Amino acid sequence: MADPMADPLAGVCDCHGHVIGPRPRFAQASFSGDVPEAWLDRHQTALATMGATRAVIVQPSSVYGFDHAAFLDALRLRPNAYRGVAVAGAEVSDAQLQAWHAVGVRALRFVDIKTASGGPLPGSVGLDALEKLAPRLRALGLHAHIWADCAAIVANEQRLLALGLDIVLDHMGKPDVAHGVEDPSFQRLCALVRDGRLWVKLALCRNSRDLPDYPDLKPFHDALVEANPDQLLWGSDWPHLRMGDLTPEVGHLMALFRAWVGDEALAARILVDNPARLFGFPAS
Repeated sequence: MADPMADPLAGVCDCHGHVIGPRPRFAQASFSGDVPEAWLDRHQTALATMGATRAVIVQPSSVYGFDHAAFLDALRLRPNAYRGVAVAGAEVSDAQLQAWHAVGVRALRFVDIKTASGGPLPGSVGLDALEKLAPRLRALGLHAHIWADCAAIVANEQRLLALGLDIVLDHMGKPDVAHGVEDPSFQRLCALVRDGRLWVKLALCRNSRDLPDYPDLKPFHDALVEANPDQLLWGSDWPHLRMGDLTPEVGHLMALFRAWVGDEALAARILVDNPARLFGFPAS
């Protein structure tokens, strides 16, 4: 498969990654376990391997909870190249949201994925908080990222669309791969993307165990690209927290995306134009 650096595009953005700062400067939450450092030097190396010069970093709430110190430090150190997705509940103040926006935060993330025991993921914020926050997010020009099962997204469709926000679905909208692309929930998701009602982040690795080429995900990927490439983003999910033997190689993820899309102009829309439009990166 072709090396993405052999035919680079200018302004490529990895729209889903995390940074884990050095300890003891950035203390991890008690529930996080021992997560290895993944600070800016390593992140820059990973981006270079993908052929990316821009990044959207997502607060790793499973590592830091609501402590955004490392996340904000990274945004301040890369003001032109990084944008951020923070995590906060409905109690967050307008002053805090405004301060975050000033350093590059453009969205908040909400999670409707449960633990094995049926509880919320540690450090996550659910959809009820999103409903309460929506008017304030709109006023500040912020949008929402949601990690939830495809079926849950469709079940909450009217609730989400009524918020009046740009909504980005993480991890390809988490389709049920076993049900195939004709699954009614996935087909409805594609229809919403086609109509410009939802954004979807093309991030493969938490939807399949079929490394390295994810053939089971290609039909879903292709269906989303066909539905509306102007509503798609691409993300690596680096540094692939807690993925163990299922950890992919980021250069291969990018090469796979470009091979699947095929057309360079189409790839540029997803990798360059769409993130610049949604996250407000400066002109190249």
